[in-house]
Amino acid sequence: MPTAAPRRTAPRRTALRAATFVLAGAAAVLALTGCNLDFQEDVCNTGEYPVLAVGGSGSACMPNGEEPAQGYARYPEGKVPRQLDDKWDVYWRTHTLDKDGNVIDAPDAP
Repeated sequence: MPTAAPRRTAPRRTALRAATFVLAGAAAVLALTGCNLDFQEDVCNTGEYPVLAVGGSGSACMPNGEEPAQGYARYPEGKVPRQLDDKWDVYWRTHTLDKDGNVIDAPDAP
C-alpha cells in the first residue's frame, strides 16, 4: 500500500500562529513586570531648574548657574517639582512663598 505524504501546514497559518505567540508573550511580559507605559513630562529642560513666582502660583525655568529672576524664588529644598502633575507640581498650584520665604496659600489659586 502506498503511504500518504505528510500533510504540510499552510505558510499563512504558520505565520499567524507565530504572530499570536509573539503578541501573547509581549502581553504576558507587560502584565508580569508591571511595566508602566505612562509618559511624564519634565517641568524644565535639561540644564534648567524650576523657580516659583513669589506671592503667586506661577512658575518658570532658569538656566543652571543663574540666580532666579526678580519676583521668583527657588523652591524650598525637598519640595521641588520634577515632572508635570507630580506631588510637588500639584501642591504648588495652590501654595506659594511670600516675600520672606514662608509658604502661604496662593491668592490666585483655583
